[in-house]
Amino acid sequence: MRYLDCLLAALIGFYVVYMFTRYSGIGISPDSIMYASTAQNLHDHFSIITFNNTPLVFFPVFYPFFLSICIFLSGGTDPVTAAPVINGLLFATTIFLSGWVTTKFKNSSPPYMWLILAAVILSPGLQEIYTYLWSETLFITETLIFVVVFYQYQQQRTIRSLVIVSIIAAVSLITRYAGITIIMTGGLMILLDGQLPVKKKINHLLTFGFIGLSLVVGNMIMNAHNTGLSTGTREPSITSLSENMHYFGTVIIDWMGLPPSCYPIATALTATIALILIGMLAYRVVKKTVKSYESIIICYALMYTLFIVIFATISRFERLNSRLISPLYVPLVISLTWWAPDLLKRLKGSTQILIARVLVVIMLFFLNSIYLTDADTYGSYKEYGIPGYTDDDWNKSDFVLFMKSHKYSFKPGIPIYSDADEAVYIFARIHSTLLPHKFFKKDVEAFYKQKSFYLIDFKKLENPEILSLKDIQEHKKLTKLYDFKDGAVYLCGE
Repeated sequence: MRYLDCLLAALIGFYVVYMFTRYSGIGISPDSIMYASTAQNLHDHFSIITFNNTPLVFFPVFYPFFLSICIFLSGGTDPVTAAPVINGLLFATTIFLSGWVTTKFKNSSPPYMWLILAAVILSPGLQEIYTYLWSETLFITETLIFVVVFYQYQQQRTIRSLVIVSIIAAVSLITRYAGITIIMTGGLMILLDGQLPVKKKINHLLTFGFIGLSLVVGNMIMNAHNTGLSTGTREPSITSLSENMHYFGTVIIDWMGLPPSCYPIATALTATIALILIGMLAYRVVKKTVKSYESIIICYALMYTLFIVIFATISRFERLNSRLISPLYVPLVISLTWWAPDLLKRLKGSTQILIARVLVVIMLFFLNSIYLTDADTYGSYKEYGIPGYTDDDWNKSDFVLFMKSHKYSFKPGIPIYSDADEAVYIFARIHSTLLPHKFFKKDVEAFYKQKSFYLIDFKKLENPEILSLKDIQEHKKLTKLYDFKDGAVYLCGE
């Protein structure tokens, strides 16, 4: 009964996921199809093969493995169908843990906890994550589990507690490669523990690092054995550090419910947040309060902020956006507000009441702003579905309906290419190959050497990184077999 308010908030979060997915089901992106198809193959054949009959390499293996367990527990229900329940439970767990952790602060406060719970439930960024079949749903929950378990390790400092927290870290790292931030957090917190003898500290660091990295190293060795690539094909970044700081800042501005007119301060905001987190962590080290939930959360927020901005400057992936930064939301909200109950406890009388009212008004303004964003999003979702392969643009597409009813129209033995091989699979259960990326010249040359192939072109999709229809027509003669407003099928050769 002590945590009844956390439980109630968790149930509300579950219902939010249900409401957002009620019209068209869970949101599906290309990554989602990769996860779901691998999970189904793990369940059916215990193999990590994706929908395009290749090993899963670009992503770590644990999220599909988790989904395969859900398939088993649900009696064979496919992940896409079961996802609203799976995500609802994960979101509920995230909400419960977010509130529960605040009750363990030195100066815990029920009103503060309620405001944090409201900020998590109403977060547009988290609502986006938990309405899609994405690995962030599990990773965010694992992050909070790590915070709880690492605190227990800090209190006990036993090998048993260290092994448990190391296993949590290892699992998070094979859920998302960004789990390296959890390894960084644990390692730094062990280093900063001034009460841990040097010899014991070294032993604990080595143990934590060895166990924490063991699963991902095994995953990468398996990938290298299967494909020759440990983490798939990776391209160098095309965005600078300053650009990534700007993109990071724009996400924070959106999370705060501020208008795009504030984007010019985005880079400065990123730098300010990093400096504040560094200052907070340094302050807690000086005050010898490293052994606390607050310190662990602040350290993680700092590690993730630095990692995601720097890594985006080194490696090329989609531009920094709310999805990529979403694991930071709960730790950042808590890191920037944990001091409020402490401050109010030190104040007395009318000053305490005045400051409390000001802080609550600011928080309520923030909550109202993100609630209005939620309302707009929900209105769109209940009318057209969640953007992706389950929205009305796809479900009511004439070309998609044609693909579903003519999936046996392709002659066996002739390879099929597409600019969206995952869409071909999910709608028609046809295995095709994604058109080669322009960056990989050898793949492009090998493609043009093909004497005959089918090309399924989705007109609404634009991906400048892969060969376009125009590029192919400059090298190959294509015969149009079927033509619709939003897609066409071509044949090369024969």
